[in-house]
Amino acid sequence: MNPHPPSLHTLRALISVSDKSGVLELAQALAALGVQLLSTGGTAKLLADQGLAVTEVADMTGFPEMLDGRVKTLHPKVHGGLLARRDLPAHMQALAEHGINTIDLLVVNLYPFEATIAKPGCTLEEAIENIDIGGPAMVRSAAKNWQDVAVLTDATQYPAVIAELRSSGKLSRSTLFALAVAAFNRISQYDGAISDYLSCIREDGSQSAFPAQSNSRFVKLQDLRYGENPHQQAAYYRDLYPAPGSLVTATQLQGKELSYNNIADADAAWECVKSFTTPTCVIVKHANPCGVALGANALDAYNKAWQTDPTSAFGGIIAFNCTVDGTAAQQIAQQFVEVLLAPAFSPEALSVFQAKANVRLLQVALPPGGASAWAQGLNAVDAKRVGSGLLLQTADNHELTVGDLRVVTTVQPTAAQMDDLLFAWKVAKYVKSNAIVFCAHGQTLGVGAGQMSRLDSARIAGIKAQHAGLSLAGSVVASDAFFPFRDGLDAVVGAGAVCIIQPGGSLRDDEVVAAANERGIAMVYTGVRHFRH
Repeated sequence: MNPHPPSLHTLRALISVSDKSGVLELAQALAALGVQLLSTGGTAKLLADQGLAVTEVADMTGFPEMLDGRVKTLHPKVHGGLLARRDLPAHMQALAEHGINTIDLLVVNLYPFEATIAKPGCTLEEAIENIDIGGPAMVRSAAKNWQDVAVLTDATQYPAVIAELRSSGKLSRSTLFALAVAAFNRISQYDGAISDYLSCIREDGSQSAFPAQSNSRFVKLQDLRYGENPHQQAAYYRDLYPAPGSLVTATQLQGKELSYNNIADADAAWECVKSFTTPTCVIVKHANPCGVALGANALDAYNKAWQTDPTSAFGGIIAFNCTVDGTAAQQIAQQFVEVLLAPAFSPEALSVFQAKANVRLLQVALPPGGASAWAQGLNAVDAKRVGSGLLLQTADNHELTVGDLRVVTTVQPTAAQMDDLLFAWKVAKYVKSNAIVFCAHGQTLGVGAGQMSRLDSARIAGIKAQHAGLSLAGSVVASDAFFPFRDGLDAVVGAGAVCIIQPGGSLRDDEVVAAANERGIAMVYTGVRHFRH
């Protein structure tokens, strides 16, 4: 479809789609504009059944579809019509000599490989049969010749293309180029999915969790003003198929543009808060929760979370797993907040924040099925760049229950303490290691994060609680990894803790348990740790 195309009635469109969503409406619109329709197999039948004049590709090429449809468009009359440059007389002469007509618009979506391998029980044979060959070949031909051929690879493109053809009788150079880029991106995504899947297949037929070659498939959401620091450039991307309930699915309702650090901290807050089922508030500062609390409602949870560390909460990121109503909004609006996340905001809450135009409000749907379903972490993988390499691991979605705990001291935790232990443990999972978290009654009291020494984290948590005016007497404490010496235990007990949850597994476990019994406190082992670097 060159920049100066002939009249519409001379144009030809080849339509061959697996997903037929919207294709009938597209074909009808093209036919109404005088575009000649070419098609294959099932698509041709669909169009003909609706009374559209359509030529089957097999009739155009003079060669029938064969090998169960594996060969139908791999023919010079197809690829010649797509690849011939209209501005080169030699190309056009070659078409004339061999009776090949130009194809000006290609509409293709590919065999559903990604959807097929996502189905439980998919076999290698099923996956292989859903690898498209002719479709990607045509798309590449059309996209390479983008100045003369428009290539549509997604139904969302149909309305705009039809509107532009109706308006001007041709597609602009910028539209043609954008369609070509989208086409090559789609082929890259498709080939990446095939490579990832096949690279996971072992010789015995089993599947590895990690492919022999990892192919990143991310879509840019926006360019950012800068990165962690103003001298760094940055952009924000999402997975090609983002998980429901993840931050990238958020809608920004108001406020300034999100920064790199806003997004990183908002993700930390959202990942933590969505793991709770009762009304919860999480306040994050520099990637660490500085206050987490359960409550009867959003206001109650917020007030308790804010009490943990009012100083750090200033300018923090606040996340809720429940609706923020007007009462909670009025209280939150009294402090400086960078970003506020919740699954919903009441009209009264939105009205309150209208007066705070710079506050970024993000609405994010909770994962379907709740926290327990999210915790399954199907195919969830964490990635971290290391120099010119990449570390991949399955996500830390381990969920702890009372039945998983092993009491190792003479003193037994009470039922209420068990609840607080599980709460503290869940919070500790989202605190940078070394992590020490004091809690009581579903509220954090002091958080020590990211220190080289676990003892220093314990001391800092105690100092934080003291500065906030919170007593640690009778509290429980979570340690994300084992106590290597008894000094860490002595520090938290000296601060007021009467119950400890930790993984266990130290060479000096006996020494630490003896210290706990000596101090008359309860201690439970989880058997798992939660390092977060």
